[in-house]
Amino acid sequence: MSLPGASGGQPGPQRSTDQSSTITEPARAYAELTAGNRRFVSGSPRHPNQDAGHRAAVADGQHPFAVIVGCSDSRLAAEIIFDRGLGDLFVVRTAGHTTGPEVLGSVEYAVTVLGTPLVVVLGHDSCGAVQAAREVAATGVAPEGHLGAVVDAVLPSLRRAAADGVEDIDGIVDIHIAQTVEALLEQSSVLADAVTRGRCAVVGVSYRLAAGVVRPVAAVPADVASLGVSDGPSTPAAA
Repeated sequence: MSLPGASGGQPGPQRSTDQSSTITEPARAYAELTAGNRRFVSGSPRHPNQDAGHRAAVADGQHPFAVIVGCSDSRLAAEIIFDRGLGDLFVVRTAGHTTGPEVLGSVEYAVTVLGTPLVVVLGHDSCGAVQAAREVAATGVAPEGHLGAVVDAVLPSLRRAAADGVEDIDGIVDIHIAQTVEALLEQSSVLADAVTRGRCAVVGVSYRLAAGVVRPVAAVPADVASLGVSDGPSTPAAA
């Protein structure tokens, strides 16, 4: 039987498999993500770990090398912007990357049960949740339904921005990303302990919707983002 993309079969994505499942160091995990983002931005993605063989290989278990706590925005698909595949990323998404018990439990599961060495808070410019919170703060009119919970979770970031004299939307977004990093560590003693022991790191990054580029905003420990940046893209292992 021919595999997709093989001679005699139907055209399909190029098969590319790497060793990301063996990553246990936070800095290396961050380097893997940034390398994938550079491939995405340059228009030369490898689409690793998306072939039928890898799909079968991860069916019995998962070993993601990063947890992505991201905004639910439809333009923020983590596996695409970081050029990753099946089993690579453990993704948790809420509007405005707000946190709650279910989010914290999901992160703790990945870090403690799956052994994931990196947690990334993924925000983006022109965030709708931040804009909604700004409107509520300006008008005093609360949104209907459960959207109020999202706004309430973002309002502390707006107050922090106001105290710092930050008024532009993207500056507030950066503060909200950093606030989410702090919230994860403050609200989860399990995650904080893993970071203290050096088994995990937490990095907040901001994604530019038009350019496709991610940049670090906050990191604990502070040097993990700079240590994780490599000079070139990661090298896939032999398939």
